[in-house]
Amino acid sequence: MSERKDESRESEVGGQKPNNSDRKKAGRTVHEFILCYITLIAIAPICIGQASPPNSGKAAPNESAISDLEKSAWEAFKNKQADAFKTLLSKDYCGVYADGVKTLDGEVANMTKTDLRDYSFAEVKVVFPHPKVAVITYKAMQHATSAGQDVSGTYNSGSVWIKQGGKWVGVFHTETKTQ
Repeated sequence: MSERKDESRESEVGGQKPNNSDRKKAGRTVHEFILCYITLIAIAPICIGQASPPNSGKAAPNESAISDLEKSAWEAFKNKQADAFKTLLSKDYCGVYADGVKTLDGEVANMTKTDLRDYSFAEVKVVFPHPKVAVITYKAMQHATSAGQDVSGTYNSGSVWIKQGGKWVGVFHTETKTQ
């Protein structure tokens, strides 16, 4: 058995025994290969994460599109355009207010007894927690009456819009009067 060990150690490379210099070069090459491999494995997720999503020919959602939709809903409500208002909102719409929770039909019913004279938005922020979900928050200043009561003031407001069937629709809205 000791003869075999000696034979394997003395294997010939080009007819000569490998010397220490050859062994160092081979060891360095293996170490360089391992280092290169580890580096490749380490940066692969970064490169994949940087890749652009496939372009389906549709523009990415943007903040102004969502704020324009929000203003369109307010404008339709102000002008008592029930059909236009309904096309902007999901059938599953939910509104949460101090006086209760309203469905889409409840909002439309409330439209008839509300006189929204004017409104403006400030501090508008839009975020997209998912490509098909937008959350808009803002301060709404309004001059209005509802069922004969003055409801004018500044409200902290928020809405959630989702993309359904290629169209953005409002699914949730809430507002709270500031103190």
